[in-house]
Amino acid sequence: MHRVGFLVNPIAGMGGAVGLKGTDGKKTLREALRKGAKPVSLDRGLKFLAEVQRTGKGIEFLIAPGRMGENIADQLKLQYETIGRIGRTTTSEDSVRVARRMKKKRADLIVFCGGDGTARDVLKGVGQDAAALGVPAGVKIYSSVFAINPMAAAESTVAFLNGQARKRLGEVVDVDEVAFRKSRLSVKMFGHLTTPDSGPLMQGSKSATGSSEDAELEAIAEYFVEEIDPVGTYILGPGSTVERIAKRLGVKKTLLGVDAVKGDGTLLGRDVNEKALLRLVSKDSTKIVISPIGGQGFLFGRGNQQISPEITRRVGIENIIVVGSRSKIEALHPRRLLTDSGDEETDGQLRGYRRVITGYREEMVVKVE
Repeated sequence: MHRVGFLVNPIAGMGGAVGLKGTDGKKTLREALRKGAKPVSLDRGLKFLAEVQRTGKGIEFLIAPGRMGENIADQLKLQYETIGRIGRTTTSEDSVRVARRMKKKRADLIVFCGGDGTARDVLKGVGQDAAALGVPAGVKIYSSVFAINPMAAAESTVAFLNGQARKRLGEVVDVDEVAFRKSRLSVKMFGHLTTPDSGPLMQGSKSATGSSEDAELEAIAEYFVEEIDPVGTYILGPGSTVERIAKRLGVKKTLLGVDAVKGDGTLLGRDVNEKALLRLVSKDSTKIVISPIGGQGFLFGRGNQQISPEITRRVGIENIIVVGSRSKIEALHPRRLLTDSGDEETDGQLRGYRRVITGYREEMVVKVE
């Protein structure tokens, strides 16, 4: 028998679609709820646990109480032992305590569903003394202790328990959310978790844009602006590559938010959320411009949840423009792009080979997985 601990941060990811870039802190959570934010981590936790239940054998589950895991396990009619207690409102300290208890119960693997903040909590609870794995459900997920999606997390879990994956140390990093909401990226490493070494099933750490890429970004922006439709609407995703395009258009873009502009440089919306985007999109004249996250390759599902599956459906998959420097693409190992929008149909449509604008009249064809 193998023991698997499972806990969910029930508020993880709620700030994404409403443009809050995270849900750390009670004030931010209240603001997310006021804006109509919906839970996302519970569904992703359910997908993970259902797949492990289907494919794993001889597993004894240690489940966090209530909405931190027990409710999901009950939906699946899972046999389990409840670990710890929580109050009416869950806190990061609940995650710390539950993870610590799971470690004392000698869990072979502790699986947590959340974002970088949850990874920090688990690190605080277990250090490097217990193996842990993240199911991605947060707004920003920069740590390398997460699988690329819930199904990959399930596959990684089963492989690890069966001795088909070794252990490695994964970085736990997080951003300053206050600075993040002001378009300043301040990333700090908090330590390392012991995690399964499951190769392509795991995501890498986010890497920053290097100064050597500056000329490449200028070339991308020049080419893009030459080809732009002056009457079209463009949804601009986060990141320095897209910011450079906006600068060429004479638009002051939010570095880490989503903005909307006309091709002639008219600003339609700055740091917009999903609801605002739905009012702007038109399939005939709207395009989405995104750049993959450095070191990871994610197009959707990391830091740009405002561009929801509903937005991409209305715009059309064929109207998504991917931009990224050649050095960023060549630095991806394996060389691939990823999508984890939370909607299987949308992700399925995005998979395959896509063109990436990498310079002035220069493109690469890269596989999306």
